[in-house]
Amino acid sequence: VVCAEREQNDVEREVHMSRILIVEDEQDLAGLLDYNLKAEGYQTEIASTGAGALARARAWNPDLLLLDLMLPDISGHEVIRLLKADPAHGRTAVVMVTAKGQEQDRVQGLELGADDYVVKPFAVKELVLRVKAVHRRLANDAQGTDLLRSGEIELDPARHEVRVKGEKV
Repeated sequence: VVCAEREQNDVEREVHMSRILIVEDEQDLAGLLDYNLKAEGYQTEIASTGAGALARARAWNPDLLLLDLMLPDISGHEVIRLLKADPAHGRTAVVMVTAKGQEQDRVQGLELGADDYVVKPFAVKELVLRVKAVHRRLANDAQGTDLLRSGEIELDPARHEVRVKGEKV
């Protein structure tokens, strides 16, 4: 019975960890990513602007964003900053997918909270494998963590962290 419950929890976690918001203003690339991720079993949606990405993230609650940095309205840096500052979405995984490949750009993206950084041009198969790797890490983190919550206070014993309203104390 315990094994069956664990398997069911693993299946539920895999299903839950399958929502990807593609934030890309190049329609052809967005369509290519959409097609390949859906072929791997992911649920996907596309946003072509930073404002659209923030609105869609709040409404759809994706598990992961594929985020271009050079968007027509709001930069990807601003999108990730706003997303990570929102307690409801601060733990959303982000993989930056951008033509900005200088060391300074990669460092800044990772410092802002990106889980991975992929420079264009890239192999679609590699990107899909990186998405799967991020999902595995998130699933392992969720599996090993028993968060305790009371109101706006959250205690993560595995990480020795306390958060109030999503902010680390």
